[in-house]
Amino acid sequence: MYYFIVNTKSRSGKSLLVWKNVRKVLKEANVEFKAYETQYEGHALKLAKDICKKKDEDKSLIIVGGDGTVNEVINGINDNGIEDFDKVKVGLIPAGSGNDFARGLGISGNETDIIKEILEREKIAKDYNEKKSFAKIDIGQVLWKEDNLEKSRVFAISSGVGLDAIVCKKTNTSKLKKVLNKVKLGKLTYILLTVETLFSMTTFMADIKVKDEKFKLNKVIFMANMNVRAEGGGVPMAPNANPADGNLHMCMACGIPKWRTFFCLPLLVMAKHEGIKGFDIIDNEECEIVTDKPIVLHADGEYLADTKEIKYICLKEKLCILNKVK
Repeated sequence: MYYFIVNTKSRSGKSLLVWKNVRKVLKEANVEFKAYETQYEGHALKLAKDICKKKDEDKSLIIVGGDGTVNEVINGINDNGIEDFDKVKVGLIPAGSGNDFARGLGISGNETDIIKEILEREKIAKDYNEKKSFAKIDIGQVLWKEDNLEKSRVFAISSGVGLDAIVCKKTNTSKLKKVLNKVKLGKLTYILLTVETLFSMTTFMADIKVKDEKFKLNKVIFMANMNVRAEGGGVPMAPNANPADGNLHMCMACGIPKWRTFFCLPLLVMAKHEGIKGFDIIDNEECEIVTDKPIVLHADGEYLADTKEIKYICLKEKLCILNKVK
């Protein structure tokens, strides 16, 4: 059975047209499906959780929405227990303003072509009883301490602390984003808020543990642990990241004045920051971070908490993808 979770409010409502085009293809192909439209923040998580509880063995869950909807869906699957990732295949029709997850998987084209490709791939897999034709990709898990309790969330794109997390927190409530989305300039929101936040934020210190290696960082501006190469609407924090390589990729900026970081931002956007003093990328299967003060933490652009203790884990080959992954 095909289940669709549709966020018709993505991209300032333009995703509704995307869904209408997808639904037209489904009806013309006489495909049996059930569709659920999200009504409030967190609804996609609940819908995904409920879909995973359904008894049919062959479940295909297709998301029509942006990166925030993707994050809610994978956390809804995870909410029933990590083993539920083996019970459902996930597809994506990108319909957000950033679409970093789709970009990271190499999903391109219009919604009509994408849904037709998914249907064709499923048909071939069923005809030849070949489930292995679908790629399995990594996702990340972040754990943190809040009020002496350990909490966790999985993520598809990235999770980080510092500058990018503060920008994400601001973007989620930004009126500027809504205005720029209407004129198809939504990505400018991240750029403008990044510049403003860079000069208004305070840096922090962090103790890092990767495998058996421990080290201390001073004057940290941001630490972004990436599953795919880009976040924030296409900023390639980890240009060589691959969601099927069994690693997360921590991009860090520290130990340099903020004004110098400002002049390095164009290089970051052009993926030319590797090797520049103050920037570093560390591949990690697991990573622990302890900061000297509570720092803003995000996952896939969603604000999680202000916290001092964070742990990252790469969940290898956990998510089965219906789309063709490039």
